[in-house]
Amino acid sequence: MGRQVENVTAVTEFILTGLSDLPAIRFSLFVAFLLIYLVTLLGNGTILLAIGTNSQLHNPMYFFLSNLSLLDIFCPTATVPKMLENLLTENSSISFAGCVLQLYFLVALAGTEVFLLAVMAYDRYVAVCNPLRYTVIMNKKLCLQMASGTWVTGFLNSLLHTVMTFTLPYCQVNKVNQYYCDIPPVLALACASTYAAEMVVLIFGGIFGVGAFLVTLISYVHIISSILRIRSAEGKRKAFSTCASHLIVVCLFYGTTIFTYARPSSSHHPDQDRLVSMLYGVITPMLNPLIYSLRNKEVKGALKKLINPK
Repeated sequence: MGRQVENVTAVTEFILTGLSDLPAIRFSLFVAFLLIYLVTLLGNGTILLAIGTNSQLHNPMYFFLSNLSLLDIFCPTATVPKMLENLLTENSSISFAGCVLQLYFLVALAGTEVFLLAVMAYDRYVAVCNPLRYTVIMNKKLCLQMASGTWVTGFLNSLLHTVMTFTLPYCQVNKVNQYYCDIPPVLALACASTYAAEMVVLIFGGIFGVGAFLVTLISYVHIISSILRIRSAEGKRKAFSTCASHLIVVCLFYGTTIFTYARPSSSHHPDQDRLVSMLYGVITPMLNPLIYSLRNKEVKGALKKLINPK
């Protein structure tokens, strides 16, 4: 299970707390989550295909939406296959290296999504508040810079947290109170002070998270005040319909992630945490394509063309 280092057993693998220990429920959960995962892949894959094959959707809004769909494919892929394997085999272990990689990619993708939602909010702000200059401001070069910036920042930010988490010693206790490796439940197992690592999460999470949230919030304050100034009801409806999908996605994402990370470790309850992380890590990526396709005429049209080219 471990190797002897100065009379302390260093952990070489972690045990993930599964969703259920009851064999009868395990198979039902396996089927349910396999279906959710397949629907997520299908939904987001279809959105990517619809945007890629329809030249009318080759604009900034859909460019950022395709980035969101990629994230919604990668994010559950970091946790769900391992969870399905554990449900099926009843073996809940993950190697130390596997845990490092899982935590790194999960935090990187979640961070990238925070920044991407802020970029998408800014894009909607320019579209609603500055429509005549939209194509000039949101040009191809800026869109590429903004999109690549979100991915690079997300992955660099995660590298810092992963290094801070796994340079701590882990000895004997190796049961992670979550169905995947995440910062709070892994830090809880360290056999040294986690103060520095927790401070890094709070400071960087605060700066980046609050910064991205403020960009999103300020963008929407301007968007809503602009929409309210539109005189015609049809104009108001049209302007709001371009932002409604994104606003629902933002509320879903922030609601669940704030509850997961922005709380002191003393208030974390394992069962509650698993349920909430399930919402933002598994359910939200499945819902995002539905929200965008059901509320968006252009996406609906592209999907119809994809299904029936004639």
